[in-house]
Amino acid sequence: MAVEIERKFLVRGDEWRPRVVTTRQVIQGYLANTVRSSVRVRLADGRGTLSVKAMTPGLSREEFEYEVPAEDALRMLEALCEGPQVAKQRHIVECEGHRFEVDEFSGDNEGLVLAELELDDESESGPRPGWLGEEVTRHGRYYSFRLASHPFRFWPEADREAARQGVHRQAMEECAG
Repeated sequence: MAVEIERKFLVRGDEWRPRVVTTRQVIQGYLANTVRSSVRVRLADGRGTLSVKAMTPGLSREEFEYEVPAEDALRMLEALCEGPQVAKQRHIVECEGHRFEVDEFSGDNEGLVLAELELDDESESGPRPGWLGEEVTRHGRYYSFRLASHPFRFWPEADREAARQGVHRQAMEECAG
């Protein structure tokens, strides 16, 4: 078990691209989402993982993650997950001694780009490069489990355009379902 402390941001523009150090393809799906936890299966770079995350609001959440055989992860994705799979390219971007995970979504969530910054302490803020848009850590609509059930392509056009510009529209929360 670990406690994950992360901040999530919208991304604007492409200024982050020259700082990419690695990229990998990620496909994930959700086996269960309850009020208390989310159970996810992921396949990335031929490696399967099963994760259980607390649905705690805020920066810190308990997370349990276990490696599973890639074949099992693929079978779970195909046969057991609810809703569409969440597909993305995860870019690791170095900035001021920190590493951002910039997720460039595809499929039903194409056009959405988010950055996550894992921190050691909730009081830590981390760098704020110009390509970071608005912080959306506390807005559940941007979490992958929600994108699986309410994909970006179904958001109203004005909301999608705002997100592409790095701006969160409060009206979007009403549509989050």
